[in-house]
Amino acid sequence: MAEDVNRYYPSKGRVILHVDMNAFYCSVHEAENPELYRGKMTAVAGDSEKRRGIVVTSSYPARRKGVRTGMTANQALKLCPSLILIKPDFRLYRAYSRAFREILYSYTPMIEATSIDECYMDITGSRQFGTPLEIAEQIQRRIQNELSLPCSVGVAPNKLLAKMASDMKKPSGISVLRIRDLPQTLWGRPCGELFGVGAKTAEKLNRLGIRTIGELAQTEEKRLQSAFGVFGSWMKRAANGLDQSEVQSVPEPSKSVGHTTTLPYDVTESSEALRVLLNLSDQVARRMRKQHLLAGAVQITIRTPEMKTITRSRTLEIPTEAADDIYREAKALYLRHWDDGKPVRLLGVAAQNLTDKSAAAIQLDLFDYERQPKKEKLTEIMDKLRDKFGEDALMTAGMLEEDGTKRMKAGRTPGISFHGERGGKRENE
Repeated sequence: MAEDVNRYYPSKGRVILHVDMNAFYCSVHEAENPELYRGKMTAVAGDSEKRRGIVVTSSYPARRKGVRTGMTANQALKLCPSLILIKPDFRLYRAYSRAFREILYSYTPMIEATSIDECYMDITGSRQFGTPLEIAEQIQRRIQNELSLPCSVGVAPNKLLAKMASDMKKPSGISVLRIRDLPQTLWGRPCGELFGVGAKTAEKLNRLGIRTIGELAQTEEKRLQSAFGVFGSWMKRAANGLDQSEVQSVPEPSKSVGHTTTLPYDVTESSEALRVLLNLSDQVARRMRKQHLLAGAVQITIRTPEMKTITRSRTLEIPTEAADDIYREAKALYLRHWDDGKPVRLLGVAAQNLTDKSAAAIQLDLFDYERQPKKEKLTEIMDKLRDKFGEDALMTAGMLEEDGTKRMKAGRTPGISFHGERGGKRENE
């Protein structure tokens, strides 16, 4: 038996599963209330009671009637008058997401959750549970029996092919996709069906006379590089089923920590903009210290009333967690790249190139090494006071100008929103 199972696992290489929950939000509601929703045409939509919300997802019976994600509830109801609209319940979705991941963890610790309803699994070391196909069948059966949820599973030698395999049979399908299968299964399909290739890229490929995944696989790499840069090289490898990315069982650390704020009116004076940047720098530093991170670079974001956005950044000589260091760089970037009198509608500050404080060697300035421990202790005390009594308990003089900036920092001025930033994703993306 063991010898037979071993034949299905490569001596070199990996075995990857991609588990994709089918119509997840609708399926969760069906599992909770089968008498109301089983087999029915349903859609989860924000503000569903007023029928003005956007469809987040729809059940497969509703999809067969043309109901799609992104439609307004009214559009969906015109296509499908018997459609049942359901208000989102993200607490419930998170609970079911944790539950299905617990099932996956019983087969391997090598799990990478890419969203609330999708996971990659590296089962290369899981042969004690059977062949890859048997493991996929067990997972699918258990999720259905224990949670009443359908899922599709892709089995492949890498993440790219596993993802594409899970999309091949929905709902409740299991597909095996190997590199040698590509000429028969994928190469005849349009380029837009290759995972990672968007509609605009597919259009550009079509204009170049590259219409199918097979044609993309056989196109000279230099030609693709000249048209798409490094992405062209990636597309050629992907079309040939090649992917070296590993299942990341531990989330990658944040690439950035930042805040942006949309201003209630156009700010034209540099002095006013700098007070906003001071507050933002303080918020960024606070979040970094809570996560025990140091910044190696600072970036600012500026958006005009015409919605034009620019970003500028600078690498620091010494990593820092201090608000005054972050503000000093943000201020210098703003004054260097923005003229006084030009209107600003949004400002942002982000700390980048983050490192864990415990692992970083801080090079203290020769004249500052005696003051640094005292400075850190003072900052720690200030953080504890603000944690206990609120953000307004301690504020620098620059935050107390009578221009509304203090209220903006606390998030109490109408028309202003604060947006956290992680993983390098900016608010305007």
